[in-house]
Amino acid sequence: MLRENAVGPDTESARIAAVRRYEILDTPPDGFFDRVARLAARTFQVPIAAVTFVDSDRIWFKARHGLGDVTEISRADGLCGLALLRDGPLVIPDTRQDPLAMGNPMVTGGLGIRFYAAAPIVTADGHKLGTVNILDTRPRTLSPEDVTALEDLAAIVLDEMELRLTALRALRREQERRQAVVRQVEDERAARLRAERDRRVLESLTSTLQRTLLPPALPAVPGLELACHYHAASVHDLGGDFYDVFPLDGDRWAFLLGDVCGKGPDAATVTALARHTLRAAAHHAPDPVAVLDTLNQALLGDTLTSKFCTAIFGVLTPREEGGFEVEIATGGHPPAYHLGSSPDGGPRVSAVGLEGGMLIGALPEARFRSRTVVLAPGEVLLLYTDGLIEARAGEDRQMIGDEGLAAFLARRRGLGGAAGLVEDIVDLLDSLPEGAEDDVALLALSVPTAEEAERQTPGVTSTAHTTTLPTDATDEEH
Repeated sequence: MLRENAVGPDTESARIAAVRRYEILDTPPDGFFDRVARLAARTFQVPIAAVTFVDSDRIWFKARHGLGDVTEISRADGLCGLALLRDGPLVIPDTRQDPLAMGNPMVTGGLGIRFYAAAPIVTADGHKLGTVNILDTRPRTLSPEDVTALEDLAAIVLDEMELRLTALRALRREQERRQAVVRQVEDERAARLRAERDRRVLESLTSTLQRTLLPPALPAVPGLELACHYHAASVHDLGGDFYDVFPLDGDRWAFLLGDVCGKGPDAATVTALARHTLRAAAHHAPDPVAVLDTLNQALLGDTLTSKFCTAIFGVLTPREEGGFEVEIATGGHPPAYHLGSSPDGGPRVSAVGLEGGMLIGALPEARFRSRTVVLAPGEVLLLYTDGLIEARAGEDRQMIGDEGLAAFLARRRGLGGAAGLVEDIVDLLDSLPEGAEDDVALLALSVPTAEEAERQTPGVTSTAHTTTLPTDATDEEH
């Protein structure tokens, strides 16, 4: 049963100011927010879903599914205002049994709403801008996993708003700079120095935005060593490579790595949507193939761009005898590599190939494949984006390719763990005459042997996270 929390006038004024800061009210329809509403309706199998923002006296619908042409309603006539009165998500299984909801026009009127659930869109400083909500005309309940998935959708909305606000502010700063240049009369050297300074600001912004698309650090997974690396080929363009590791139910964990077609703001938007969609779907879908199916439908619903991506998504389940059972699904991505020791003690390098995995977001009838492998103590699983195998080596500048990568992995001295493998691949890229010409993302997972586990600090799981950006030649001149 819903309990109402009082909100003081100062708190409400600060909240309204936060809503105004994002300049979202009364903006035209937007494909991104429409996709979130459709994804919410499809994920939870409800007839109505919406992305709303709560103004001082109205509830404004940025996106709605199943509500016709409704764009706003009075704050007193909607249920979204109730969601702002409590901390965390709001779930009303039966509105006719809730004293604060039973008299609402959405319940008593023609819509006849019997079920309502909402996750607040909360800024980093704690202001609730609005909600991602789902509604039904019959009573129902949500599982804890469903509530988490709804919160993830609200987080996706906030991420998109932050990205757009950053871009808008950068554009306005650039416009102000240009106006200032027009107003001022300076010599050629002063103009060049200003241009160089502004270029560095834009490159720093690109780098900052790129890092927001990746997890800030890898989690500690019991019994597993994790290592990752991200190499940005350009300081000017936002890349589309991404990876993530996060917990599921019980003691299971999920991991993913992918590559969005193209570069720039469009690719960055798709990257954010892909990573957050995979996170949300993983808590709701039963297996990795279903998770990729959900992402495929989300990307196909993008009416503003035609971006697609490749990805590997996997689920780790601990085994009683040690190590993990790993179920992997792929959509058009290069094969992962499973590294271990052969019976004669030499290195064993196996490509975890999955035939038939199609590009994600390219075709409605795309089909994906999965495969299960065992990651035993002393073994490593390597995931990478195609920037690694497309890097050129040698005087003839031939691409490394699948065969070259497999040969490099087989030549390594000692198997080592995830961190050692990633470090060796980074050294390989650094040794190339021109380095990697495309972005490269690496994610490695390994299970320590009993001897390695004894050397580790009890209760601490080893992780490593590195990022490199190319050095612009003009930087070396100053």
